[in-house]
Parts: sequence; structure tokens; C-alpha cells
Amino acid sequence: MDRAEKTGLTFAIILLLVFFSLIVYAAKGLKIDIPTCVTDVEPFQEGKLIKHGEKRYELHILARMWFFDFNKGATEIKIPAGSTVDIFVTSKDVVHGVHIQGTDFNIMAIPGTVGYMRVKFEKPGVYHVVCHEFCGVGHHAMQGKIIVE
Repeated sequence: MDRAEKTGLTFAIILLLVFFSLIVYAAKGLKIDIPTCVTDVEPFQEGKLIKHGEKRYELHILARMWFFDFNKGATEIKIPAGSTVDIFVTSKDVVHGVHIQGTDFNIMAIPGTVGYMRVKFEKPGVYHVVCHEFCGVGHHAMQGKIIVE
């Protein structure tokens, strides 16, 4: 191995360590959750909001043409400010994208799988939920609201 190859290999290893360190810093230091595909949860057939504690919730979002089901057919939910919500997402028909504006929540809803991410809603307001993956003719109308009071 000549000098140029050793230098290139050393540089590549240093870059990998820097990138890994940045990911750890983002996850731990900045407390940014990374979206996850959950393998031990079966895809669900309806949306559901479950209250686990005073400001602790679990939300199952079912995406389907051209509608988000947050809680037994409702396209909006209300939660108190400061709530932590474990959000699970699946699709009943085609691939959808689920983005909650004003948060880092941005997950693909894929039929047969369940995506997961935790969100803490600190500030009161209306958080619009939109589909960011073209899903057909009614895609433009696919939206919902999370109202934080």
C-alpha cells in the first residue's frame, strides 16, 4: 500500500468517525429522535388516541386514500401543551408520507409496516398534518390537525 492509499484510507476512517459522532450528538445532545420501523407491532385498522398519563399519549395514525384517521375516523385531535406523544403510523392502501408541520415528525406510511417516532408538543397551537407523498387524485385534500391547548 503506497502513501496516497494510506492517506485516503485514514481520511475515510476519520470521516466515518466524525459522522458517527454527529449522529450520536444529534440523538443524545440535541435529543432528536430518529424515525423507526417497528417490527413487533401489527399494522392497525383504525386510528386511535390513547391516554397513558397526565401528559402522555399514544397516537395511532392510519393513512388511507385520501384521509388521515387519528381517532376512530376523526381527522383532528386535542392534547394539552407539554404532552409527549408516541406516534405510530401505517397505511391501509398505498404509500403515504406523514409530516407534522412545526415538528421533526416526517415518516413514510407503508402498507404492512408500522413507523414510530416520539414527539413532545411544547407550544400551544395548531399543528397541521399533511401527506407529502403523492397518493392519487385526492392527495391535495389529505390533511389533519393536532390541536395543542
